[in-house]
Formats: sequence, C-alpha cells, structure tokens
Amino acid sequence: MDKFVIRGGNPLLGTIKISGAKNSALPCMAAAILTEDEVILENIPQVRDIETERKLLESMGAEVELGYGRAQHRTSIKCAVLSDPVAKYEIVKTMRASSLVLGPLIARTGMARVAMPGGCNIGGRPIDLHIKGLESMGAVITYDHGYLEARSPNDGRSQLKGAHIVFDKITVTGTEDLLMAAALADGESLFENCAREPEVTDLAAMLIAMGAKIEGAGTSTIKITGVSKLHGARHRINPDRIEAGTFLIAGAITGGDLNVDCLNPEHLGSLLSKLQECGVKLEVGKDAIRVRSEGAASLKAADITTEEYPGFPTDMQAQFMALLTQCEGTSNVTENIFENRFMHVGELNRMGANITVAGRTATVRGGTKLQSAAVMCSDLRASAALVLAALVADGESILDRVYHMDRGYERMEEKLRGVGAQIRRMGEVFGKK
Repeated sequence: MDKFVIRGGNPLLGTIKISGAKNSALPCMAAAILTEDEVILENIPQVRDIETERKLLESMGAEVELGYGRAQHRTSIKCAVLSDPVAKYEIVKTMRASSLVLGPLIARTGMARVAMPGGCNIGGRPIDLHIKGLESMGAVITYDHGYLEARSPNDGRSQLKGAHIVFDKITVTGTEDLLMAAALADGESLFENCAREPEVTDLAAMLIAMGAKIEGAGTSTIKITGVSKLHGARHRINPDRIEAGTFLIAGAITGGDLNVDCLNPEHLGSLLSKLQECGVKLEVGKDAIRVRSEGAASLKAADITTEEYPGFPTDMQAQFMALLTQCEGTSNVTENIFENRFMHVGELNRMGANITVAGRTATVRGGTKLQSAAVMCSDLRASAALVLAALVADGESILDRVYHMDRGYERMEEKLRGVGAQIRRMGEVFGKK
C-alpha cells in the first residue's frame, strides 16, 4: 500500500499548474451516455476516479479512448451501443459519483441498474433526492440486493416526463443527475433550490453544446426544455478549484512564494477572502494567483463555516484547518455539509495540533509547532490536509493510505516536488506495477 514520506521545513517556490476538475469531469463523462455520437473531453485529470468511470462506461458497452503523449488529458467517449446498462458494484464501490449515471441511463435506454455508491466515508450523501426527482418525471424505482433499479414510464418504453422539482436540500450530484435526465425528457422541467457550483455550470455548458436547451445553470432555478436527441460535442473541463485551493494553502503554510497557474479565480472567492483574513498575500491574475506569506510568523486566526457554493467549500475545510494550526490565535471551524468530516482532527493532533471538536464545530488553538509522525489518511481531503501539515512539521512524516489522494489529485507528489517540497512515494506507483 502506497505511502508518502514528507520532510517538512521547505518553503514552496515556483509555479504549479492546476489540472482539470475531477468533480466536473465525472458528470461530463456520464453525460456522454445521452448520445450515440462521439464526445470529446479535454483537460481531463489523470486520477483514480476517472479511471473508475472509464471502466464503468466500458462495462456498459461504451468505447472510451484515453489520450496519450501531448493529448494525455483528452478523452473520447462513444456510447453508440449500451448493451449492459448496469453500474456494477465491483466497479463503483470506491466512487460516490456512480449515481451520476442513473439519470442519463434511464433517459437514454429507459432503464438502469445502479449499485448504491461508495467513496469517502465522510457522512451521508443520500440518493433519495435523485430518486424523488426521477419519480416525479415518471420513473419507477425499486431496490434489489444493493442495487437500485429504475425504468422510465410504460416499463421503459416511454420517455421521462418533464417535471417541476423543488429540491428539499441543495444537492450537487442530484442537480446534475436530474439535469441530464431532463435533457431528453418529454416537455419542460423546472428545478428550484438547485446547486450553483461551477461543476453544475460546467455540465450544463457541455449539455448545451450537445444540443440541450437549458437556462439558468449557476443559479438556484434551472429551466430545461427536453429534446428528442442529443449529438456529440467537444468540451473542455473547468480547472479544479479544490486542487487550486489546496496548493494556495500549501504556499501560505510553508511561507513560500508560489504561483498557482491555470485556475479560475472567480471560483475561489470565499477561500481567497479567508486567506487574506489570515494575513496571506495574494496577487490575483486572470488565470493565476501568486501566494506569498512568511509562514506562522505572519498568520492570524479566522473562523470558517462551510456552506453550499458560493460559500466556503466543505472540500476545503480539512486543508484550511491545517493552515489554522499555524495561525496565531483561536479559530472555529463549523462543518454544515457532512456530519463526519472531522476525521483528520485526530491525526493532526498526533502531529502536535491543538484541536477539540464539539458537535459540528472544531476549535483550533493555533500557533503550534507541528511535529513529524506516522499518520493515516481517512478520505480524499483529509489526506491533503495531512500533506499540508507534514510540509511544515519538524522531521519526516509518513502518510499511510494515500490511495485516497490518487482519487482526486493528479500526481500531487510530483507537483509539490517541483516547487521544492521534500516528498516521495513509497510502494506501488499509481497506474504502474
């Protein structure tokens, strides 16, 4: 099992380029199910979840070709024939995004059989909002031995029907899943209380390029007029705002001078505001941000509360908490999205942090000198937080179970090593034996 070995103490200096967003790429790959034509996606990150999605699509009968060489971040998908519209458990057990094939499969083939999703154990991400929405569109849904089975009206022989859906709770994957289903539904759909994340907007842009009629993506109300058929398209995936935020914090926590390139600053507003509140110096350009700090000597405490976009992202909570351990003063971190997203706290405390948790709020008493330790990665973003802590810890830390990292960060150790971090991987290299 792979491990990271990190020796702390080096400020990060230079430029890091941001990859495409995993959380945009996955729904866009699922959207290829909606057409029998070829779909070409650019700026696809090379991470484990993308490989899992490729296997999933191929298992259904799709042709998926990954680019190589200069085109290594390009993927072509052709779902001319979907001979087996089943998302098998052995493929999707490590990935929450498996539920994203539910809507497009029903819309395209009239039926779907999808294993209940897996992924990071950070709390409930109930699929009931997907189900409720699909039922409003006429789908008949049953459960069978860990699988969710769904058929469009008339036992799969008729189209889904347009519907007025008000989400009980803001849901990113629910909005995306039903958006894809509605694109081929009969009639008009109106969605209210929708997720506004850039990943939803990215998917809508791809669907529009495929011939869908969508208005209001990026707002809380989306109108979709169903069409009878979608065609192929070429689409470029958004930069990964969470990867960008992680590296901005890496520059700040190490007292570095780091240029984080190939990002979209408009997607990072709440994070940039909090970094500046902590005393981090930022120079924001069109598609790059320069981050400078003097490390712990210049950092001060700030409170954060996770919220749906455009609020502070839950996917940045763990990484920002690592930064707060180095900020002078006491900070409160309130997690409002997932109920089990403080699993990194115990590992940070093993490294010398002073963090206590009461319910949904963690109190961070900052300004502590972190020490090296052997720690365990529990989920994707917790892994990133431990990397950030290890970059400033005194001595050599060993991070176990970094396969979580490979799900969402493309060659993280190589990118960090390129700007001066002392980090290496022990064990099997991802993608190679």
